[in-house]
Amino acid sequence: MNVLFDNTKIAFKLKSDADLERAYFLFKMIANEPLVRIGTAVTNFALKAHLPVQGLIRATVFDHFCGGVDEEDCLPVIDKMYTQGKVSSVLDYSVEGKEEEAQFDAACQKILKILDFVDEKEAIPFGVFKPTGFGRFELWKKKSAGLLLTPEEEEEWNRIIERFHLVCRKAHDCNVPLLIDAEESWMQDAADDLVTDLMNIYNKKKAIVYNTLQMYRHDRHAYFQKLHQKAIKEGFVIGIKIVRGAYMEKENERAKEKGYASPICKDKQTTDQNFDNTLEYILSNLEHISVFIGTHNEASCYKAIDLMSQYNLDKTDERIWFGQLYGMSDHISFNLAEEGYQVAKYLPFGPVRDVMPYLIRRAEENTSVAGQTTRELDLISKERKRRKV
Repeated sequence: MNVLFDNTKIAFKLKSDADLERAYFLFKMIANEPLVRIGTAVTNFALKAHLPVQGLIRATVFDHFCGGVDEEDCLPVIDKMYTQGKVSSVLDYSVEGKEEEAQFDAACQKILKILDFVDEKEAIPFGVFKPTGFGRFELWKKKSAGLLLTPEEEEEWNRIIERFHLVCRKAHDCNVPLLIDAEESWMQDAADDLVTDLMNIYNKKKAIVYNTLQMYRHDRHAYFQKLHQKAIKEGFVIGIKIVRGAYMEKENERAKEKGYASPICKDKQTTDQNFDNTLEYILSNLEHISVFIGTHNEASCYKAIDLMSQYNLDKTDERIWFGQLYGMSDHISFNLAEEGYQVAKYLPFGPVRDVMPYLIRRAEENTSVAGQTTRELDLISKERKRRKV
């Protein structure tokens, strides 16, 4: 079974020769860290100066990592992945860094609209949003620190709660599971508390509301065990997405700057162990849990496959999904789907200018995560050679 992800014919069957060449070019560029830094600076400058670069961005990095500029624009990608690759999509409105109440209201309305869209498409099994899409980061931070809010901030916080209820209620009514992403540790406590309250309301019969655990945090396994006991005691089902995490450098830098112990595991091996231990805990307690296994790590996917076999869990069990990001780890996504497992790609979308922070983070992540870009390049190279034979 440990050769499952080596099949590049299945991994890249949706990519034309031109798509494959573009992917090869992009990952070659991303492999060069100084080039990523320079490219990021130049792109930001060009966008701020309103230079005509959006077409170039759209034709290269945007179209590789994103589905389109709006829901309708994503439909060809969604339908192609589902009909030809057996892979579902999670429409991820990837506009970040907003600060105004009107922007948060607009984001809430966008998610409500997407849930209507998802309700009509079998190929889109989940909705998703980020907590800071519905409220200011600084307010999440203050609430997480247990600081007293001003009367104005209390009103602002209540509006955040109302936005969360609006989308969770809608998801419940549409019977569409809703993934709520995790963010930086210093704002996450408030998010965890709110999402747990929402699970207690909307997850009485099945998992509709999903929180996210970033397993590079050494405290997350113990946190989840306590959450599990709470769910048993109070009678709700846990929806959980497990990932390794996306803010490691920022987390370590802030801990050093503020003089506290970093919440991040001491090394990659410990993070991997933390992820896999929690994965096993979840798959052995599915009577109270549904899981979205968000990972680009081959070993963790093989472990999940082995555990599902060990516990006699069906590949199509609605409580177990695998997920990767669009534009990355196609060798995992499409080979898993070909074997009959339930797989969904996170499909980011939004106006090119507004999605740039997401795209820059993807480029930086591929540059900083050891072996990730090399692996993509090796697989693409293998498929290019296979097609030339």
